[in-house]
Amino acid sequence: MTAPAEVLPIFATPFGVVTLAGAAAMNPELEALFRARALPAWGATDLATPAHAFHSREDLADWPEAPVVRLVEDMLSGVTAVATAVSELTPEQLAGLRREARCRFSVIGGDGYVAPHSHANTAWTAVYCVASPPASPTRQDSGVLRLHEFRPGGMFMDAAQASRMPYRPGHCVWRPVPGQMAVFPASITHEIALLRADSPLILVTARVRYVGLDQPWMPPW
Repeated sequence: MTAPAEVLPIFATPFGVVTLAGAAAMNPELEALFRARALPAWGATDLATPAHAFHSREDLADWPEAPVVRLVEDMLSGVTAVATAVSELTPEQLAGLRREARCRFSVIGGDGYVAPHSHANTAWTAVYCVASPPASPTRQDSGVLRLHEFRPGGMFMDAAQASRMPYRPGHCVWRPVPGQMAVFPASITHEIALLRADSPLILVTARVRYVGLDQPWMPPW
């Protein structure tokens, strides 16, 4: 009898989902604040903003408002938890690194979207959902976070091709849920699909990296 085959995911990509404690009380305050500041004076100057969407400047981590301070702290703790889960460093070693982060909020209205992009000079991307509309009855991909497949797409596929995670080829989608945060490598091209809804999708995006004392060459932001 042939021994069972050993199968390992050799090109696995980490994708974490973190639920933030206290989100039910925090999110209404954040939503009111972000809606009030979705104005040109607070808008991003480093990227193009499509119609029906607003992106803030990437300085959210410097805001003094209590709910924002708590959100940023909780988001970064969640990113560190995901990084710790896949790192060979001990928690103590990881804590000895300098954590750097840039954060912004986005308000995406009906027919709005976030174009495909990735983040340079960054290790991790985190996307937190403050508020989301009900799922569209006609478009299953309305407002989803879509992570693009980055492996070569020319591989021959037959009827026996693996079709379950983590071996399934093709893009990966995650539906934003208020209080939850997705964490994944920042090099992955990702987007927010066209939103088909009357109420907005409100997200906070953080890009995070960990810098050691022996890394003075690290490119600046």
